[in-house]
Amino acid sequence: MPVADNIIATYRGPTRVMQRLLDAGQREDRALAMVMGASALIFIAQWPKLARQAHLTEGVEIQQLIAGALWGIIFLLPLMLYGLAALSHMIARVFGGRGSWFGARLALFWSLLASTPLLMLHGLVAGFIGPGTQLSVVGVVWLVVFLVFWGLCLRVAELETPLKAD
Repeated sequence: MPVADNIIATYRGPTRVMQRLLDAGQREDRALAMVMGASALIFIAQWPKLARQAHLTEGVEIQQLIAGALWGIIFLLPLMLYGLAALSHMIARVFGGRGSWFGARLALFWSLLASTPLLMLHGLVAGFIGPGTQLSVVGVVWLVVFLVFWGLCLRVAELETPLKAD
């Protein structure tokens, strides 16, 4: 199933989509593509906010802001997410998880990728409306959706369908 269709299906049933992804087999290239795709979309979502910041702040060039966002989001975020996925797997093991390291990575990366439409909306609100209640509401909605997706996907990966241990 195409990625866009899977993202839409995740909003209707995240556990079914996660199960399908796990049933497709352990392919690290797919997990890496998910985390890089999510990072690229998050980076693009920051552009309206960065443009607003550059326009409103004297002496700040948009190129500087974009370069900083590029470094942080494209290069550092995936590394931190790999560490967070490993930590979540170790915590799940303490509570009886039987899944694999790959399953924990896939749960986190897919949850982030599936929630990026809300991050794109967050970036638009930050760029066009700016700080305020609307931005906070969109941010909280994204956080709740991401955490729900991640929790449900991690439950599937760790408890319901364990893969062979890495």
